[in-house]
Amino acid sequence: MIANNVKISASIMCIDWLNAGEQLKVLEEENIDYLHWDLLDGFFAPDYILGSTIINQFRTVSNIPSDYHLMIEEPSRLFDTFEFSSKDTVTIHQECSKNLHRDLIKLRNKGVRVGVALCPATPLQTLDYIIEDIDQIIIMTVNPGYSGQPLIPQTIRKIYDMKKIINDARLDIMLSVDGNVSFENIPPMLNAGADVLVGGTSSLFKPNISLKNNIKKIKNLIKDVKKNEI
Repeated sequence: MIANNVKISASIMCIDWLNAGEQLKVLEEENIDYLHWDLLDGFFAPDYILGSTIINQFRTVSNIPSDYHLMIEEPSRLFDTFEFSSKDTVTIHQECSKNLHRDLIKLRNKGVRVGVALCPATPLQTLDYIIEDIDQIIIMTVNPGYSGQPLIPQTIRKIYDMKKIINDARLDIMLSVDGNVSFENIPPMLNAGADVLVGGTSSLFKPNISLKNNIKKIKNLIKDVKKNEI
């Protein structure tokens, strides 16, 4: 069940802000697949991170596609504040939209790939009647909010179950995993079927290790898991 082409999405909320320019350059050089933008409104999820002004400024100096993760109530009210491009993916939470299908259509009309994120306790069945309309699903393996939370163990089974639903329906949907994507947790996440790893402080931006070495370790873990599957 391991994906053929696992992608890495860099969680910019975890970047070293005092050295953000240097680290962004490393992400470019190492061909990281996405810049993952976490937007929190302080209501649905605690803390306030990464407004449109900061994100749009980053995008002027990077060609890496954006992976937007909107953890905000009624996200459609902010769609017009971002400079989306056709290479971007914008994911909103099932728990935050009163009319999820309508919001997904609004995003689709902006020319982006669209996604839906599910909190740990949200059943997969909430996607039953919209799954054909989305390009990405984010399985949250921690509750939305601060970085550094421990993995919720049941979410590994949830990744597996979601991947099976996607495969059985023969849908072209990327399955992304967000929350404590650590060096220790990456192998079981990949074995469960994750296509995209959102790397934060427990792997990609792990403190006291160079960013290049962290990226190398993640890529080696991906190779090792694939090798063991054969």
